Amino acid sequence: MNTLPEPPYYAVIFTSQRTAVDQGYGGMADRMVALAAEQPGYLGVDSARGADGLGLTVSYWRSNDDIAAWRRNAEHKIARDAGRSDWYQHYTLRVAKVERAYGWAREDGSKDPQS
Repeated sequence: MNTLPEPPYYAVIFTSQRTAVDQGYGGMADRMVALAAEQPGYLGVDSARGADGLGLTVSYWRSNDDIAAWRRNAEHKIARDAGRSDWYQHYTLRVAKVERAYGWAREDGSKDPQS
């Protein structure tokens, strides 16, 4: 995520451990990112997965109502069901309110972004 939205907003933190089964996981993951980006209140996503299959995806939303609407999306439900039946050993989902956010990039120089 390159541009930080203005707080407050919400972060949905999805931590998962993959199984060895692929069966279309990559395509579905890409589709979910594209579909989420079309939803009202969507602000962005950060995601990483290690070689051991442990993954962390954080999606950012303007409100809890926007998160709830995403959860009710029919195509998202199909992906969740496939995740539980095929793709994940386990997962944890957390929702947090972001009240403050800042960033730094090398091209900004050595100045502390909080000063």
